[in-house]
Amino acid sequence: MSDNSSGANESHSLAAQAKSSTLNGDAALAQNSATATQRAPQSGSPSGPETNSGSACEPGDSHGHQSFWVWVLCLTGVDYFSTLGYQPSIAFEAAGRLSPLATLLLVLVTLFGALPVYCYVAGRSFHGQGSIAMLEKLVRGWTGKFLVLGLLGFAMTDYVITKTLSSADAAEHLIHNPIWESHAPEWLQGQVLLTMFLLVGLGAMFLKGFREVIGIAVVLVAFYLTINAVVIGCGLWTLATHPEAISDWWSKVLAGGDAWMLADAPAQGSGLGAVALVCFLCFPKLALGLSGFETGVIVMPLIRGDATDTFEQPDGRIRNARKLLISAAVIMSVYLLGSSMVVATLIPAEELQSGGAAANRALAYLAHGEGPMPLGPMFGDVFGTIYDISTVLILWFAGASAMSGLLNLVPRYLPRYGMAPEWATRIRGLVVLFTFVNVLVTVIFQADVQAQGGAYATGVMVLICSDCVATIIDKYRRRSGSTGSRIAWTNVGIALTFFYVTTMVIWKKPEGIVIASCFIATVFGSSLISRWLRSTELRFVKFQFVNHESHFLWDALRHLEFPVLVPHRSGADRTLAQKEEQIRREHHLDPNMPIVFVEATLGDVSEFYQSPVIEVTEEGGRFIIRVTKCASIAHTLASIALELSKSGRPPELHFGWSDENPLAMNLGFVLFGEGNIPWMVRELIIKVQPDPARQPRVIIG
Repeated sequence: MSDNSSGANESHSLAAQAKSSTLNGDAALAQNSATATQRAPQSGSPSGPETNSGSACEPGDSHGHQSFWVWVLCLTGVDYFSTLGYQPSIAFEAAGRLSPLATLLLVLVTLFGALPVYCYVAGRSFHGQGSIAMLEKLVRGWTGKFLVLGLLGFAMTDYVITKTLSSADAAEHLIHNPIWESHAPEWLQGQVLLTMFLLVGLGAMFLKGFREVIGIAVVLVAFYLTINAVVIGCGLWTLATHPEAISDWWSKVLAGGDAWMLADAPAQGSGLGAVALVCFLCFPKLALGLSGFETGVIVMPLIRGDATDTFEQPDGRIRNARKLLISAAVIMSVYLLGSSMVVATLIPAEELQSGGAAANRALAYLAHGEGPMPLGPMFGDVFGTIYDISTVLILWFAGASAMSGLLNLVPRYLPRYGMAPEWATRIRGLVVLFTFVNVLVTVIFQADVQAQGGAYATGVMVLICSDCVATIIDKYRRRSGSTGSRIAWTNVGIALTFFYVTTMVIWKKPEGIVIASCFIATVFGSSLISRWLRSTELRFVKFQFVNHESHFLWDALRHLEFPVLVPHRSGADRTLAQKEEQIRREHHLDPNMPIVFVEATLGDVSEFYQSPVIEVTEEGGRFIIRVTKCASIAHTLASIALELSKSGRPPELHFGWSDENPLAMNLGFVLFGEGNIPWMVRELIIKVQPDPARQPRVIIG
């Protein structure tokens, strides 16, 4: 006991010296630093151990450049509005002559279902992550990480297939255009090669920067909406001057049966009741009319807000994002209703069916002046070719909003989880990677639009459902009162509607969930491999401190030489006195050698980067560093040792021997933040500090 008392007395005197030194000489510095480090940890690019008590890296939006919300509306619009190129044909194929009424149902679901949900999500997840960020806050640990990875898999399915499908559709329009067919070189006549060329060109534009991409989107959307307004407007004027066309259509709607021109009618009958039932049953097939609307939240980081906006509450950006969502929904609703009415009444039904002249190009059919009732003298091959050019361009560029979504989501999650390499935070590297993935998907599916449709619809609907669920849970947690009053019943009804649509989409096109599962499996597999390979990174952002006194004592430890650090398991059977006696005996430490004990407590071990919270106390003449919210014990101990080695002689870390199975220790280290601690501490120290003279030593008794 005399040895222990001597060591304790020595530690006590050093503690007193430390307090005096800190309070007198370094008080102002410690005060300022403590103020900085007591802030809540921010997500951002981590740095090495030199960031211990400095300012945390402030997070920011991944793109930097921000624009007026109307211009960003055009960026999301190249995806959302481009569905006019195929939606009228899809609607007629799904609902026959009932397509205008089924489209009306789609519009109602958009305006009173999807729009309120996304406006709410924009206010709660204003940095562009959507429901993924909201659900991440609600579900912690590995369960939350795997949930986010799963949703990222569906998001990647949505955005990747958006690019490949739209480019393939644009290539198909080009190939079937008579001018292209007669003048384009032969090597650009193939569907696969032409689609790959369009995808590479789109990626090259993103390498130029977001300002250029948004500028091109504004021109394309303005051109496309204008020329479609001409076609649809002239079509509606034709119907107004030929009311018999509407009367004939309505009589066939009420007649039912074969008059509906439905190859696979989900129900039979006549009258308004049967019409309503069939429209409801056919609605899931029209769900692609919602595709692109979800990108209105994803592109929020590109929207310019007010000068008074803060990172924590950008009110101006939220308000402008809601303007974008409302404007997009209203514009598209008008175009969808007008186009479906014009197509169903002015184009012969047999031309809209598979193999017909208007299949997959209904509005283009009218623009070329085809059909029994031409819209006017201006419509013909010249105007039709101009219309084809606008359609091809916007379909090709529809992948721009999808690329924006990918570039916003991936850097915010996978690198922070340790499930992607550091270069994944760099925009140009991601553009090249995603372009390669797009080309690979195009080759696998041979640029077949129909083959990719199931996966596209599945990805879109799963993301919409996740937004609905996140909205319901978030509203429930923010409200007070009884359980029934806290539930947002309106949102529950909206969610059930979208769950019905999603279920029917998967049932009718099961290949979609298969393709989506491949994307999810790829995300999971590559993520886990990356996490394993990056496990020896220091993963340290900064230290936070419980109070000013802890920060004072920490600064004292940094400037005074405490050469021995002894990890101690919090709540262990042995007291600190017993632990000290054992360590001094087994490691042959001099009784006067001061010891600092470190007690590290795990927090959320699924987190990759960590900002541990430190409390430094003096008990019985012994310094104790208590560290909480650790993602990994080994990384925390290595960070502490490296920090203390900067101002004086590198300390020694003294560990006891462990009889744990090596395989179990390694798995415990990767998954649960503990196990194999002494060996991993040594590896981390060597990797971060290559100079042997400055490396803290690891000693195992």
